[in-house]
Amino acid sequence: MSDNFDHIGQKIFEKIETSILENASEASKLVASEIAGLIRARNQIGQNTVLGLATGSTPIQVYGELVRMHKEEGLSFKRVITFNLDEYYPIRPEELQSYVRFMNEYLFNHIDIKRENVHIPDGTLDRQEVYKYCQDYERKIDEAGGLDVQVLGIGRTGHIGFNEPGSLEKTRTRLVTLDELTRSDAAASFFGEEHVPRRAITMGVGTILKAKKIYLMAWGEAKAPIIRRSVEGDISAQVPATFLQKHENTKVILDEAAASELTRRKTPWLVGPCSWDDERIRKAVTWLSLEVGKPILKLTDEHYNQHGMSDVVTDHGPAYNVNIRVFNQVQHTITGWPGGKPNADDSNRPEREKPFPKRVLIFSPHPDDDVISMGGTLMRLAEHGHEVHVAYQTTGNISVYDNEALRYADFLSQYSSGKNEKNLFKNLLKSVEEKKPGDTDSEMMLEIKTKIRQAEARAACRYSGIPEENIHFLKMPFYETGRAKKNPLSSEDITLIKDLMKSVKPHQVYAAGDLSDPHGTHRICWDSIRTALDELKGEEWMKECYVWLYKGVWQGWDISEIDMAVPLSPDERMKKRKAIFKHASQKDQPKYPGSESREFWMIADERTMKTAKLYDQLGLAEYDSIEGFTRYKL
Repeated sequence: MSDNFDHIGQKIFEKIETSILENASEASKLVASEIAGLIRARNQIGQNTVLGLATGSTPIQVYGELVRMHKEEGLSFKRVITFNLDEYYPIRPEELQSYVRFMNEYLFNHIDIKRENVHIPDGTLDRQEVYKYCQDYERKIDEAGGLDVQVLGIGRTGHIGFNEPGSLEKTRTRLVTLDELTRSDAAASFFGEEHVPRRAITMGVGTILKAKKIYLMAWGEAKAPIIRRSVEGDISAQVPATFLQKHENTKVILDEAAASELTRRKTPWLVGPCSWDDERIRKAVTWLSLEVGKPILKLTDEHYNQHGMSDVVTDHGPAYNVNIRVFNQVQHTITGWPGGKPNADDSNRPEREKPFPKRVLIFSPHPDDDVISMGGTLMRLAEHGHEVHVAYQTTGNISVYDNEALRYADFLSQYSSGKNEKNLFKNLLKSVEEKKPGDTDSEMMLEIKTKIRQAEARAACRYSGIPEENIHFLKMPFYETGRAKKNPLSSEDITLIKDLMKSVKPHQVYAAGDLSDPHGTHRICWDSIRTALDELKGEEWMKECYVWLYKGVWQGWDISEIDMAVPLSPDERMKKRKAIFKHASQKDQPKYPGSESREFWMIADERTMKTAKLYDQLGLAEYDSIEGFTRYKL
C-alpha cells in the first residue's frame, strides 16, 4: 500500500535513491532496460560500455531480459567489456558453483560478447599468485576506462560482492575469508556447508565505489531488514553496503517484499500524512500497542499523538473508539474451527459455517512443510471430519544426506535375501565414494531419496489422521534437477496443480506464502498455485473456494496480516512436534539451513508460541501457541 508521500520518506529517512516496484520481474526489467539504453547509446558512437556484474539469484532475471533484448531486438554486446565482482577460491571454472559457469549459463553463452572482453576472478590460481592477479584486475578495470555500471546484490550480512562485515571503504580487489553466515547461505548450492570454500576473490568496496553508476537490487522479505539498515542506517564497516550512501549515483531497486521494512512502507504515518483505511488503521494500532507495551484497549489519545497517528484519533476517534474497533477486528481472527463451525453464527468468524464438512486441499512445497507450518490446523481439520487432502509439490530429494540414504539401503539389503536389494546398497555406496563435492546424485540415489521422503510424509499423514488415498505426490518437474538451481516453471507444472484442484474441487486451499525461503522453492510453488487459481477462476466450484496462506520456518506473518488465528493447546503443539519427527531424514541437522541452523520443530514451536505471545500483548486471550493464516483474495 503506497501513498503520494513516498518522496517524503525518501528525503527524511532514506539516504540512497530507492525505487520500489511490484515484483522482482518488473524491477529486473527496469534495470535491464537502463543498462541496454546505455549500451545502445555507446554503440552508436563507437564507444565501449564497461559493466561490473554480479552473480547469485538476484540478477538472474536482469540477465534473462538482456538476453531477450539481444535475440529479439538486436541488442549487441560486441563493444561491452565485463568485470565480475567475485569468485570462490579455490574453485574450478567447470564446477557447478563457479561464477564462470553461472555467467556462461545465464548470459555469456547467449549473447555476442567477445570472450576476450569477459573478466571473472580466477579461482584456480596458486596462493602466491593471487596478490599480483588482484592488482592486475584493478589495472585492467582502469585501462578499460572504469566501470560505467556496477550491478550489485546484497547479502544478509550487508555484504556487497564478498566484502564481508569489517571491510573498509578504500579496499580493492583482494582475497578474503568468507563470513560463516555467507557460507551457510551458500550451503544449498554446494550440497552442504562443509563443501563451501572458505575464501573468495572479490572487488573491494573502493573498487565498487569508483563505478559511475551503481544498481543495488534486492528481492524478498529475507532481505528487508538489511535493506533498511543499508538505506536508512548509519554508515558502518559492519554493514559494507552502507558505504553506498557516499556514492553520488547509486540507485536501490527493490520489490515490495524487500522494501517492507523501510519506514515509508512499515510505518508510513511516521513519514507524513497518509490515507487511513481499515487495513492501515489495524496495522498502525497493533504496531502502536506493541511499540508502547500497552494492550490495545489501554492506548490513549496521547499515545496516538506521540507516534505520528494524531489523524487517526482526529478522524476516527477518540482513542477509545479506535481501540474497540481494532480490538474486535483482531479478536475475530481467532477461531478453533479452521474449517468453519457448524450451526454457529459465522458473521464474525474467518471461515464459513457451510458447507460442512468441507473438502480441503493443503499444498506443501516440500514433504514436511505441511506439518511444520500448519500441523496443528491440519490435525484439527481432520479431527473435525473434513475431507483433507495433502499435495506434496516437490520430492525434496536433494535435502536427504547420502549417509541417510545408505542407511535405508543397508537395512533393505540386510532384511532381504534378494540379489537386487544387496546390489542396490553396493551400487549406492560406490556412487557415493566416487562422487566429488558438488556433483549431482545418480538417478538411482535420487530415486531412493525420493522414496525416503515419501515414506516419511505418509507416516506424518497417518499420524495426523489423513487417509492414504488423500495423499498426493506431484513431483513437479521444475524441481527435478538434482541440485539447488531449479528449472523455470512450465505448463506441465501448472497442469499438475490444475488437474488436482479440478479433481478435489476444494472449499479451502492452503498454500505456503513463506516467500522468504532462501532457496526459492516456496516462491516457485506459490507461483504455480497462483497461476492455476487464475486459470481456474471461471470454474463453478471456485466461487465457494477460500485460499489461506501459511508461513512457517523462514518468516512469520506480521500480526496485522493474520486473518485467521488457530490456537493450539500444549498437547496439540506436542502432537504437531511428533508429526514433524516422522520426517526423520530432516531431523538433527537440516541439510540446507539457510538462515537457520536449528531443527525445524524448534523453529515451528518458536513461531507459534511467539504469535500467541503477541496476541497476549495486544490484550487478547492468552494461548500456548497460535498458527496464523492470511486470506488470499481471488
